[in-house]
Amino acid sequence: MRQLNRLNQFQRLWYASQGERQLTSVTEMAGRCFCSERHMRTLLGQWQHQGWLSWQAQSGRGRRGELRFLKTPDLIRRELLQQQLALGQPHHVLELINLEPAQLSQLLKPFMGGQWQDDRPTLRIPYYRPLDRLHLPDVPGRAEQHLARQIYAGLTRFVDNKVAPDLAHHWQCSADGLSWFFFLRPQLYWHNGERVASLQLLHRLQQIRDSETGRKLLAAVKSLTLPQALCLRIDLHAPDSWLPYRLATVPCLLAHPDEEKLGTGPWRIAVWSRELIRIENHERYHDSHPLMQAVEYWITPQLFDRALGNSCRHPVQIAIGQPDELAQLRPVSRRLSLGFCYMAINQKAALTPQQRHKLMGLVQSQGMIDSLPLQEGLIAPSHEILPGWKVPDYGDNEAVTLPATLHLYYHLPVELHAMAEKLKSVLAEEGCELSLHFHAGKTWQACEGLEKADLIMGDRLIGEAPEFTLETWLRLDRLWPAILGEVAWTDLITALGSLQRSSSERNRHGALQQVFHRLMSQAVITPLFNYRYQISAPPGVEGIALNARGWFDFSRAWIPPPVAIV
Repeated sequence: MRQLNRLNQFQRLWYASQGERQLTSVTEMAGRCFCSERHMRTLLGQWQHQGWLSWQAQSGRGRRGELRFLKTPDLIRRELLQQQLALGQPHHVLELINLEPAQLSQLLKPFMGGQWQDDRPTLRIPYYRPLDRLHLPDVPGRAEQHLARQIYAGLTRFVDNKVAPDLAHHWQCSADGLSWFFFLRPQLYWHNGERVASLQLLHRLQQIRDSETGRKLLAAVKSLTLPQALCLRIDLHAPDSWLPYRLATVPCLLAHPDEEKLGTGPWRIAVWSRELIRIENHERYHDSHPLMQAVEYWITPQLFDRALGNSCRHPVQIAIGQPDELAQLRPVSRRLSLGFCYMAINQKAALTPQQRHKLMGLVQSQGMIDSLPLQEGLIAPSHEILPGWKVPDYGDNEAVTLPATLHLYYHLPVELHAMAEKLKSVLAEEGCELSLHFHAGKTWQACEGLEKADLIMGDRLIGEAPEFTLETWLRLDRLWPAILGEVAWTDLITALGSLQRSSSERNRHGALQQVFHRLMSQAVITPLFNYRYQISAPPGVEGIALNARGWFDFSRAWIPPPVAIV
């Protein structure tokens, strides 16, 4: 970026005198800026024209002239930031802010939170890590899953934990439960303005069904056809009353079959880089339009240095606003997550039922979770899988002796580091050495050696429709076949196939609760703790409400215009 190079050279010149008036020569200045005298004269002319400095040269080679600085490098950097934003080029912005955390915090003050940019409302969110690109159908990260739902649409979607129409405005099922008909909206558009063809949606669904995830999630699907232009037919091998729910999940979101970044959701991708993600309002969206023009993630991990006192240091506690507004930020929405971190025990490991129960009892013992060295108010101990699905009493196993060594495998989130170390110290008191194995991923999909683990710790996100989400977890997660063994895994899949045939939602939920009760009673799995989701925002951002994934619907947020209301 040429402007950045010029700014860096100007900054070298400015720092030589800390911006004080001075008598100097072109030769001296060229040495400070590491360039030729000819190029130095060109730079001085450009900087004078831009109003950065004043240079009064004296005739004669080597003669000293008067140099006065009219602007500081920090002021110029702010102006360049504003210019790039006004030009609609936010992807150039973060090239200008390679600064120390304290300087960066001050520089970004005017740009974060809710802003009106060129009469367009824009929400800027500082974020603590780069976001992975969205490769459907597999999107493991919680933030990435939230973004996928903003950018893509499915035949159906979740609204208040229920399944609702989306690209399909209605659907019907045959009396035998084997044929489903989804009636498509007549006017749908991809983000590039191209009209959506029903055949494109059919092809994309076929791609999903043929993927590794799709073969598990849509195992009951026999065929996909288009009997009419706006009617998509799905025939099943066996009844599946959860089919509309499955079609609303992230793996079944429908991207363009030939260009994956294109969707039909309320937001389209404008910029996607490691430093900045910008999504903009999709003007031809088929439902209620967003109330903002754009949302930007500024990937600035420097801002989350604890020494700065900034908020938003954890992905479940999001702060929207300028650094100097932190004192004014108020929690606008908070809730205890239904999702949880868990511990599972490999049923193929050389552990007796009594040893398994003792291990579960230890992690569920009073004070175990509360004693973890974590940020206060971040987590809460779990006593149930879902409300009413309580963890059983594992009894008194104090006299049971544990093996001399055990192996624990665990992955993100970072709180499981603390949990693993705590469990290691607790088991050491029991005469058991716990060996820790960290898998640097968000899922077990690419983990080598999982089958060799004795204990496993991970994270289970519970989004919309909690009971259905747990059923999907049992189907899709590599964890279950790895720890159950072939016979128990086959029995589990058979049980899931039986309960999905029921047209009664209440009966399906009841049957699934019994499945998890057996898994907990047999010391296969137990929840450890839930997160406390929280979003804070300054007074100028409205419409913020937490969703089931710990984020908020970007389409409902809005920013009052900068006018006085009397």
